[in-house]
Amino acid sequence: MHIILIPGLWLDASSWDDVVPALRDAGHDPHPVTLPGVGEPADTSGEVGIADWVDAVVEMIDRLEGAVVLVGHSGGGNVAWGAADRRVDRVSRVILVDTLPPNPGGMIWEFPVVDGVVPFPGWDTFENPEIRDLSEAVRAEVAQRALSVPSRVPTDAITLADERRHRVPMTILMGTASADEISGLLEEPPAWAAELAASQHLSIVEIDSGHWPQFSVPDELAKHLVAAIRET
Repeated sequence: MHIILIPGLWLDASSWDDVVPALRDAGHDPHPVTLPGVGEPADTSGEVGIADWVDAVVEMIDRLEGAVVLVGHSGGGNVAWGAADRRVDRVSRVILVDTLPPNPGGMIWEFPVVDGVVPFPGWDTFENPEIRDLSEAVRAEVAQRALSVPSRVPTDAITLADERRHRVPMTILMGTASADEISGLLEEPPAWAAELAASQHLSIVEIDSGHWPQFSVPDELAKHLVAAIRET
């Protein structure tokens, strides 16, 4: 199975390095991506928006043969869901890593813009449940590797137009909230969880991690990815 691995903000394809070998060992063909404008200065990335990130994934889907699975970590989940909306007949499953699907018009989050780009804001920006399993050494390494993202991307509205996207099987691998908490949203869904509630084939799985399992527990993350794909 082709698996397109979409990183979250400030990360590139190398963020999946510790996950890729286990996926290959399981017989899959992983394709980690670096999205347009990542790590580039404002003069070359200023016009890059979330639509360009979705386009990049759609173009990769079109280059591959057969069905694909989209894996989106954090803000990369918005990209994965946007690409699934564009290619509902090609995407066999969307797997979201510690994030939920955005509603039409939803954005990732707002972060400070510096020199025309959004740099990594530092670990103090995040709450303890998000970073609890990252050692000081891992935090230092990830922060050193972190790349700026185009200023528009975090606050750009995602376009979702094909209602058939709700038929695409979705797996939520959640580390910073319990499966019960996420399932509880479905009882009386708040407006911001409308896309989650609309999913017709939804699985919710807890991971014993924070927000970055590809760094803290890559083998466990790979195991959950393989299990989710096996259900496809």
